[in-house]
Amino acid sequence: MKFFPKKLSLKWINQAYDNNELTPYELVDEILKRAEENKDKNIWIVAPSRELMEKYISKLPPRSEDKPLWGIPFAIKDNIDLEGVPTTAACPEYSYMPKKSAFVVQKLIDAGAFPVGKTNLDQFATGLVGTRSPYGEVHNAYDDKMISGGSSSGSAVSVALGMAAFSLGTDTAGSGRVPAMLNTLVGFKPSLGAWSTSGVVPACASLDCVTVFANSLEDTETVNQYAKGYDAECVWSKEYEDKGKKLPEKIYLPLEEPTFFGDNAEVHRAKWYSATERIKKLGVKVEYIDYKMFYDAALILYDGAYVAERWADLKEFVSENEDKVFPVTKKILQSGGTEEKTAARLFEDLHMLQYYRHKAKEILKNAVMVMPTAGGTFTREQVREDPVKTNSLMGLYTNHCNLLDLMAVAVPENTQDKNLPFGITIFGLADSI
Repeated sequence: MKFFPKKLSLKWINQAYDNNELTPYELVDEILKRAEENKDKNIWIVAPSRELMEKYISKLPPRSEDKPLWGIPFAIKDNIDLEGVPTTAACPEYSYMPKKSAFVVQKLIDAGAFPVGKTNLDQFATGLVGTRSPYGEVHNAYDDKMISGGSSSGSAVSVALGMAAFSLGTDTAGSGRVPAMLNTLVGFKPSLGAWSTSGVVPACASLDCVTVFANSLEDTETVNQYAKGYDAECVWSKEYEDKGKKLPEKIYLPLEEPTFFGDNAEVHRAKWYSATERIKKLGVKVEYIDYKMFYDAALILYDGAYVAERWADLKEFVSENEDKVFPVTKKILQSGGTEEKTAARLFEDLHMLQYYRHKAKEILKNAVMVMPTAGGTFTREQVREDPVKTNSLMGLYTNHCNLLDLMAVAVPENTQDKNLPFGITIFGLADSI
């Protein structure tokens, strides 16, 4: 029997290919086996199939440097288009058939990677918990009773359980980072516009990012190299100068102790302090910062008029299909259309946000900020009992990021940890990508 590691990495797959120890078709067989073994975890909306994967593998040329991601399997969140496969955004009635793949997906296919399937998500990418889908609640990779994180729930779990070497998610308020923490992955959220959002169902179009989950920072860096790039058809697309790698001059940690929550708050608190002690030994100057400004900025996303952007993109569908939308999702979306969300209120929020962005650029120049990715977690039952509060707590340290035009990478506190995993997120300015 051929050996397969529990988690797939670009390094292992490439070495196996180079040593003639593996073929893409053998990898397909293992992915299908694992998908069947984990079918009760509700990971997929379009499950892996031999037909789908062979469509791309059969077109691969002989192995060469011209296809740097040759034969690498990846999963795609089902709010991102894959040609000829329905996009649902976890709402069957919303489903449509894309005529071409999203810009980022096509770039990865052109580099030699092949799609595995389309993953489950919190409906319309609205949520950080992984339970808001008619296709079922996505289970945590290591503990079925715990949440997987959202909205990119299926994308994260597919990588954690070895059905893809990397996966694409999206991130508006933390959806590319929270699932990374809860499933012991690296989650990379590029700067706004660095990766095209053409072919992505909008949540908040001006804030949306396509993201990547992988098992190592090196793998996310490789995927970033081939996924990023200017897209003339994407109005949010930007060109960023490649500045190379360098250490920051400062690392900022929060002055006040972060909020830890849930039944295992003390476990996560201890893991946070374990991480910060190692940060202090890196040889980079550490200073402490009041997080309040970032918290106040985060409130603009849902407590102000900015939420109207979510409503603007989906109001027609939701108004005509109210009984087809998850109640909590509908409530959030419709809150963007209430009378108090006036144009005047929006401009007040935008002006305040510009102030926060200006301050963030001053603070984080040649520096990074480190925070917990999340202060805890919940069981799926706890989220069902109080869906709004639990979801809000999961976003305490994520919601500010895209509003302030920052990039972020979420990393595990311990890459081997499967017992209530914890992680930290490193934030930097957009041009530090």
